[in-house]
Amino acid sequence: MKKIRTIEKAPVFNEHLKKLRVCAYVRVSTDQAEQQESFSVQVQHYTSYINSNPAWIFAGIYSDNAISGKNVAKRPEFTRMVQDAENKKFNLIITKSISRFARNTQDCLETVRKLKLLGIAILFEKEAINTLTAESELMLSILSSVAEEELASISQNMHWSNQRRFKKGKFSVTTKRFLGYDKGRDGNLIINEKQAAIVRRIFKDYLSGLGASHIAKGLEADEVINISGKIKWAESSIRDILKNEKYCGDARLQETITTALHNRKKNNGEAPMYYVKDSHPAIISRDDFEKVQELMATRAKSKGNMEGEREKYTNRYALTGTIVCGHCENTFKRHLDNCGTVAMSVCWICNTYIYRR
Repeated sequence: MKKIRTIEKAPVFNEHLKKLRVCAYVRVSTDQAEQQESFSVQVQHYTSYINSNPAWIFAGIYSDNAISGKNVAKRPEFTRMVQDAENKKFNLIITKSISRFARNTQDCLETVRKLKLLGIAILFEKEAINTLTAESELMLSILSSVAEEELASISQNMHWSNQRRFKKGKFSVTTKRFLGYDKGRDGNLIINEKQAAIVRRIFKDYLSGLGASHIAKGLEADEVINISGKIKWAESSIRDILKNEKYCGDARLQETITTALHNRKKNNGEAPMYYVKDSHPAIISRDDFEKVQELMATRAKSKGNMEGEREKYTNRYALTGTIVCGHCENTFKRHLDNCGTVAMSVCWICNTYIYRR
């Protein structure tokens, strides 16, 4: 009986190159201290590892820091790496594991197949898989599915952990985009007095009778810098500050939730919310905060801009909804042409045209 053993063909990257151009992809999903240390170690390791091999030419490190692996489209360095692969800037990618490369089975396999057609191999160190070998597709499919299930399990555990923390009134805020507060050494919120002065001014101006638009213009006129380090202030940002209960020392928890598709959305009752009073130092007195909320509600009501009454608000002009397009039968909408210029004029335009142009 004959016995036949197949000897796999060695991957050929480019026969004209004496050395392989090798890069590495590294990623951590959070900005926690231990993961940041892991990120730094990975970068140093692969830089040294590639440079120490005389048969390789170092082609760089692609690194996504504090970014989840569940969606390739949201990882800029991963996207840049694939683009560079199409431009043949390297022949081999080294990465720690499948879960570091992609948590989504479909994304992982699609990328591997795309790079395989380009003759570019991916070496997954932990799983010892080279994607140019014959059995790699099956192994990748199985192992990336496991990674995806692991992500779902981690997500469920995090959700349970967050629920426990919220019930105890514990929460975390990223202060990089939160005007008025910094984080202390213990992780709790402390007042940033320079920024808090801006918050107090906004509340004071609103209580004095100024609207959000005028407050924004006043801050710009005085060249007050916003949380992004710019002088430009948006009316919507002013309204968000005025409605934020954290400025009176309270915290509303779980205002947003994660959907089954791993997207964030507003919590419209799908999950419980928690309201914690006096959770941190207040910048605005509770009395002033409540007065602002009442004033905002009164002003909105006077314009008909109340929840459940949006139609009344949008129909405040006599011709709204009465002009019908002769082509698509959609209604016309009041529109400002050349808004903000000396040539500004009021006109009525078909809604279909507005949304499609």
